[in-house]
Amino acid sequence: MTLRIGCIADDFTGGTDVAAAFRRAGLRTALVFGTPEDTTALPAGCDAAVVALKSRSTPVDEAVADSLAAQRWVWSRGAAQVYFKYCSTFDSTPQGNIGPVTDALMDAAGAGVTLHCPASPPNGRTVYQGHLFVHDQLLSDSPLRHHPLNPMTDSALVRLLSAQTRHHVALLDWSTVRRGVAAVRDAVVAHQQSGVRHVIADALTDEDLAVLGAAALELPVVAGAAGLAEGLGHAYPAAGPAAAETLPRGRRAAVLAGSCSARTLEQIAQFYAAGLPSLHLDVLAAATGRDVIGEALAWYDEQEPDLPVLIYASASSDELAAVEAQLGVAEAAARVEELLGTLAAHLVERGVRRLLVAGGETSGAVTTALGVRAVLVGEEADPGVPWTYATTEHDGLALMLKSGNFGAPDLFVRALAETE
Repeated sequence: MTLRIGCIADDFTGGTDVAAAFRRAGLRTALVFGTPEDTTALPAGCDAAVVALKSRSTPVDEAVADSLAAQRWVWSRGAAQVYFKYCSTFDSTPQGNIGPVTDALMDAAGAGVTLHCPASPPNGRTVYQGHLFVHDQLLSDSPLRHHPLNPMTDSALVRLLSAQTRHHVALLDWSTVRRGVAAVRDAVVAHQQSGVRHVIADALTDEDLAVLGAAALELPVVAGAAGLAEGLGHAYPAAGPAAAETLPRGRRAAVLAGSCSARTLEQIAQFYAAGLPSLHLDVLAAATGRDVIGEALAWYDEQEPDLPVLIYASASSDELAAVEAQLGVAEAAARVEELLGTLAAHLVERGVRRLLVAGGETSGAVTTALGVRAVLVGEEADPGVPWTYATTEHDGLALMLKSGNFGAPDLFVRALAETE
């Protein structure tokens, strides 16, 4: 069976988010970590494959090369349409990588126009008059303005994307979306005829995204967050409900958190308040050569095996600033990734079979350290936060890879308690 659609995500938790969206749309979906090799195998019977890269903050040339390699791979598996998934907060630098990657994918596909929409209404992301909102705040007024890697200080998507591409960018406003699929298709064609290559669409509801997805069904390349991907998935002929996968029960469980987002900090606080074992990693001590990993593993070995544990490097904005002042932003991030990736490998060796990971970069480090290349996507604990299942490496391992801002405050406690 060949793929119906191939997706390229610019980070690992974003890949999980969009894979969950395709699954909700009824597509049996696999998630592949990193640029696939020719021999990379997919689980049988997949309708969609998501290739999760670490290209959001890498140099533009590297992001483009990795994305084109992923595009060629999904094409080789039969996918006629490619979806480029980026963050619902349009998380990028002024130079890219959203614009350059989209342009490269379109050039390779011979596409004249594409549709963009980063809206994700269940997670409070909406687009109106071309401005991105986080709940009731403009993106530029939200906590994302303090993002440690890509601070988002502008909410105007046409302006943001225009700075990243030499091609024309235009808005498809909400009044057009509300007129339905035919109106959207006509508007996209009119924009293309006037020389526009990138069309950014307003969307306030899941119904708006369903309209946009149906209108984009024939476009070779489509770009946006998980909401538009789900709308697109629903537009494909019904494949039947995706089968539920069996989650390992009665096995040791752990949370590894590297995200410093406000929501992840809430989730850590609730885990601690529930009286469950929690350990904070001292990143500065690790930088001085102290055996922080050995200390963490010794602590882990002392815990009750029936209780889930949390090991985290997450910190408040003030604490993070202090660490970055001493180590630098890049070095601080690299230290966290190294610590948590190494710990993940040791925990799995000690019998952990249910592992919840918070943060996109952390998730990338963990899956890389474990050597997990492909997983099958299962049921969600919260919108955009599904369990996934290793099908070749570490068979029997369940992973939940959570974007820093996703999930309810009680996710850590509830997701692991539900699997007892």
